[in-house]
Amino acid sequence: MSGRLKTVGRRRIVVEACTEPCPIERGMRILGGKWTGSILWHIKDGPVRFNDLARMLGGASKKMIAERLRQLEERGLISRTVLQTSPVSVEYEVTEFGRTALRFLDELRIWSEALPEDALVYS
Repeated sequence: MSGRLKTVGRRRIVVEACTEPCPIERGMRILGGKWTGSILWHIKDGPVRFNDLARMLGGASKKMIAERLRQLEERGLISRTVLQTSPVSVEYEVTEFGRTALRFLDELRIWSEALPEDALVYS
């Protein structure tokens, strides 16, 4: 998993290069999309309806939220339930597999909250 550099004479070579994708890259491909972690985090406490989630994620467009929800459902991290109400509504809930990501999302939250304000650089 971890590529290392080794010096041979005056030349540096890579030993044990990461295969594609390495475990970190694989995890980032699953959870690294914009709003993905936030969506998972906001529905961790129980089923949440789409419009309620959209209100929780003030900066995300409904189109972006819908796209991320579809991706999370396809990856097995959340489940989608259509409610037979009038009008029809949909609820989203974290699956057991999705719950496995919550521990390190919480660690990321703690780490991020501890950063000094000037360390927060967004691209």
